[in-house]
Amino acid sequence: MAGVATSASNGKLKGKVAIVTASTDGIGFAIAERLASDGASVVVSSRKEKNVTSAVEKLKACGYSVSGVVCHVGKADDRERLIKEAIDKFGGIDILVSNAAVNPGVGPVLESPEDVWDKIFDVNVKAAYLISKEVLPHMRKRQGGSIVYISSIAGYQPLGLLGVYSVSKTALLGLTKVAARDVATDNIRVNCVAPGIVITRFSEALRQSKETEDAILQSIPMGRMAVPKEISGVVSFLVSDDASYITGETIIAAGGMASRL
Repeated sequence: MAGVATSASNGKLKGKVAIVTASTDGIGFAIAERLASDGASVVVSSRKEKNVTSAVEKLKACGYSVSGVVCHVGKADDRERLIKEAIDKFGGIDILVSNAAVNPGVGPVLESPEDVWDKIFDVNVKAAYLISKEVLPHMRKRQGGSIVYISSIAGYQPLGLLGVYSVSKTALLGLTKVAARDVATDNIRVNCVAPGIVITRFSEALRQSKETEDAILQSIPMGRMAVPKEISGVVSFLVSDDASYITGETIIAAGGMASRL
């Protein structure tokens, strides 16, 4: 693993500190791994301690600079502990990747129970807003930073019965635009990534039957679903100096799926 560690120590994110929420598997883990491999010190998080421990062990085995804490982004005390971990272990915060999302119910949006709507918006939108607000003073201390929200192709073209989830992901597109303008003079950039269908545990419901999977594949011009590392590279680009003049934008990584409002 020496070669991996050497690559990280010389990477384009060397000296940067990143927080990635919901980052112990799937897209979140791929993002944490990529940022670490590009030289950043990364704090991973998840709601389950065993998942945090496992992710940290995997990343440390590659020689990466990582730490991890249990964090439910909807809980203020957990977010505070996550931020404190980055400050205490690595000295500051330069990068926030807000990846946490839930989808506890499916069905038409106007038939959604109120509690399902509230839970989805509390985690997918409100928590993204709150943790951004909470890391902002720390980024200002560093005289700059980068925030990336993980939205979804569903934010542009609703997917099946993912009604409320789709609305929450559209809201992140707006949050990106507004927040980017607010903090541009602080040298803080805010961008968004909208993945298509990615092969993860979160998307299993969309792949449970061959008929459903075939229907989804027909909507993807590239004819296949993504793997998590195809999203993580986009995030690494956005938080790096390669994207130093990009803010308020959403990059769609969806294999050519229809993606305009």
